[in-house]
Amino acid sequence: MSNEREAAVTLKGNPITLVGPELKVGDTAPDFSCDQGLVPTISLSDMGDSVKVFNVVLSVDTPVCSAQTRRFNEEASKIEGNLKIYTVSADLPFAQKRFCGAEGIDKVENISDYMNNTFGQAFGILIKDKGLLARGVFVLDKDNTIKYLEYVPEISTEPDFDSALSVIKDLVSV
Repeated sequence: MSNEREAAVTLKGNPITLVGPELKVGDTAPDFSCDQGLVPTISLSDMGDSVKVFNVVLSVDTPVCSAQTRRFNEEASKIEGNLKIYTVSADLPFAQKRFCGAEGIDKVENISDYMNNTFGQAFGILIKDKGLLARGVFVLDKDNTIKYLEYVPEISTEPDFDSALSVIKDLVSV
């Protein structure tokens, strides 16, 4: 794969290689195409002019990833405004739907990067040779400018919710 980089990201202390660019606050978010089922696909350009949060996890079936998704779902219910929160993983859409149904996740939408890893490569969060995404959070304003991002340094830990939520609340109140 091209555009590989040794990132300051580890999995249980072991360095991992990510594929794609290291995005920065102020960058225009790159487009991608992910699945929401076997047929429906969604891209950044389909998401309209809402504030967007991409809650990126390895798999909704792991404890930290499921806790992270539940937390964003809980927080979304407290925030009023033009906001869309998406959990992005390489899980099959069926697994994402099953997880959300079982956990009562109803404020967060799932998008699956399992087919072509276009989200992972575009956002620089694809784990080389694994087909999985590293843990991260990306917050975009209505114009798709990145206003907050976190490539979580240790994949087995949760992101900095307070920092992300502060930016999200500021953006939706504008």
